[in-house]
Amino acid sequence: MNLEDMELEDIAQEISVLHKGKKYSDIKSILTEINPADIAALFDEFSVEEQILFFRLLPKEEAAETFVELDNDTQEAIISAFSDAELREVLDELYLDDTVDIIEEMPATIVKRILRNTDSQTRASINTLLKYPEDSAGSIMTPEFVDLKKNNTVEDAFKRIRRTGVDKETIYTCYVTDESRRLIGVTTVKELLLHDYDDLIESFMETNTIYVNTHDDKEIAVQLFDKYNFLALPVVDMENRLVGIITVDDAMDVLQEENTEDIHKMNAIVRTSEKPYLKIGVFETFRSRLPWLMLLMVSATFTGMIITAFEDKLSVLIILTSFIPMLMDTGGNSGGQASVTIIRALSLNEIDLGDIFKVIWKEIRVGICCGLSLAAVNFAKIWLVDRLLLGTEGITLKVDLVISLTLVIEIIFAKIVGCTLPIFAKKLKFDPAVMSSPFITTIVDALSLLIYFWLATAILHI
Repeated sequence: MNLEDMELEDIAQEISVLHKGKKYSDIKSILTEINPADIAALFDEFSVEEQILFFRLLPKEEAAETFVELDNDTQEAIISAFSDAELREVLDELYLDDTVDIIEEMPATIVKRILRNTDSQTRASINTLLKYPEDSAGSIMTPEFVDLKKNNTVEDAFKRIRRTGVDKETIYTCYVTDESRRLIGVTTVKELLLHDYDDLIESFMETNTIYVNTHDDKEIAVQLFDKYNFLALPVVDMENRLVGIITVDDAMDVLQEENTEDIHKMNAIVRTSEKPYLKIGVFETFRSRLPWLMLLMVSATFTGMIITAFEDKLSVLIILTSFIPMLMDTGGNSGGQASVTIIRALSLNEIDLGDIFKVIWKEIRVGICCGLSLAAVNFAKIWLVDRLLLGTEGITLKVDLVISLTLVIEIIFAKIVGCTLPIFAKKLKFDPAVMSSPFITTIVDALSLLIYFWLATAILHI
């Protein structure tokens, strides 16, 4: 059953009624018809004690699939409540990469208990995966894959898949290795089905195999999934030996994680937790937002210093002050548009440092077009509405010209700043998302004021 067919709240209410009546067989019947991912979402409607009780009702395989989908707090509570025998049953059904993911998020006492309830071979594999750098392809791979030899026949291949496939994360893509486990080719179950039983794997396997190294950044693996529409991607060590695969579901998790991280950075938030929003405490949320707010507040004092420096000139023509917010906001928005576009292009490898002059030239032309359009509308608005309709004092043709020219120049500069800073950040090995809208807006605000006051001084002679 899919939870789209029935509201989650309705199912939760039905289970609550059955729970009060101690009709556990009926609850089990409902849960076994629901997808594990939906069961995990359903569990959020119940207390920890009820979650543990309902989890115990699930069949072994479904329990393991549901366990992977649960949040860290619920996983920890279930492990703490389970006996060693119950824990082993769940661990035996988990794929190795899922076990490693769980271990990485658990406190030391829980990790020790998990390791104590796994066999020596599994512990060795877990320790191997944990040694890879956090952002590497090796850290998200699984060593559970189907491997074949080039001199196997199709019949041999199917026998091996039937014998070993039950423990593999995927059996659709099969990898061909030599005696030293070096990757030499790849084939699929579809290809096997389309050939005769006595055909050799060597005769039809794909030898131009695309792979990643264990120490490659996991984002590289995600980009390969996106480019080639893989279901699985082989991972090799420094000697080209096949040591694992990355499956598409793990790639999707990485993609979601990276996108979330970029969104946080682009909005000046330091991400401190992988938990869902409602499960992150107030103090933890406060800590994630304060550092950048503090930095941006301090950096914004430069705009105050610029205004103070021109205070005497502003006092001569007070009307100029009323247009400062509009000019600063427009400049900041223009720089933010350019930075977001370039950050996205960098993440998709559409541009690099060698394209910087092409990017600048394009953004200058875009800035001119946007600046002239906004300046024309602004000039007419100030003259027709502010001066003639509202009768605002101090507005002259020259004042209108200063404001409109400032718009054109500041937008051009804002586009240049917004497009160059992310590129330079990537060149310096920083995340381009750090050069996000709040940071660029602060820089552009200062530039906008300097341009504004310089034009006012030159044209109005104040």
